[in-house]
Amino acid sequence: MKPKVLITRKILPEALEYLKKHTQYDIGGEKRNLTKKELLEKIKDKEGILTLLVDQIDREVMDQAPSLKIIANCAVGYNNIDIGYAKQKGIMVTNTPGILTETTADLTMALIMAVSRKIVPADAFTRRKNFKGWEIDLFLGKEVTGKRLGIIGMGRIGKAVALRAQGFRMDTVYSDPRILTPEEENKYKAAYLPLDELLSTSDIVTIHTVLNSETHHLVSKHKLSLMKKDAILVNVSRGPVVEERALAEALEKKQIWGAGLDVYEREPEIEEKLYSLDNAVLLPHIGSATYETRLKMSMMAAKNLVQGLQGETPDNLVTQ
Repeated sequence: MKPKVLITRKILPEALEYLKKHTQYDIGGEKRNLTKKELLEKIKDKEGILTLLVDQIDREVMDQAPSLKIIANCAVGYNNIDIGYAKQKGIMVTNTPGILTETTADLTMALIMAVSRKIVPADAFTRRKNFKGWEIDLFLGKEVTGKRLGIIGMGRIGKAVALRAQGFRMDTVYSDPRILTPEEENKYKAAYLPLDELLSTSDIVTIHTVLNSETHHLVSKHKLSLMKKDAILVNVSRGPVVEERALAEALEKKQIWGAGLDVYEREPEIEEKLYSLDNAVLLPHIGSATYETRLKMSMMAAKNLVQGLQGETPDNLVTQ
């Protein structure tokens, strides 16, 4: 008999077809996320679960599923899962690393350009039929070429952004617990700076760090106060890295020039003040949202799940 698994929310058809060959699956939600009550009910008899980053898999959930062998997270991050408790119970946890690097770096550059050149308000202005002709001071933005780019978190995505920045002849600096080798710094044309110095000297700051106890509110009210008044902040990593209320206040008071956000501190809830600010570009967590990337994520998560259920060590086992 095929093992029973729960897919918390519908994934792409190709991955579902693969899972159909190897499992008996139950899809939790089509157009919405499962509530905690629904999740607890549906996971009871399951040996595996394929989760999204929005699914909180805590002790209560794991204790509700005595036969659970593996949690396959369809995401690079896994802060939605109590990794320590899973390890204690002998439950494997997997993720989907290395797939969304390029597409997330692309979106980072798109946000930088959108904020710098006021693309969103200019589009809205034009759609309202307010465009009456060229004006010398219409939607004056900021140039990107030659500016200083500060990258917080120089992992795979941060490095991919640094490579793209070379095309804009940007002066790239970075802050990361791990300082790159001289060879790496030469490849990425990036120089290390302590975080405070990076924030105070960069024209554009983009965040690509992981979320943990040390990076929660890493960009706090105080850190925001260090930034230039004409600086831009972009976050495509994890929402809680930024103190969102403080960011909204800084944008409203013009303490910084603009922000581009794809993630939020209490996602999907967004700080109310941000909705009304035309110097903020707000996206609905689409950093990896290309068909090619989401298909690769879906297939990797599905294969991780099946490997674990078949007694194999999954290719992308989280070991920490």
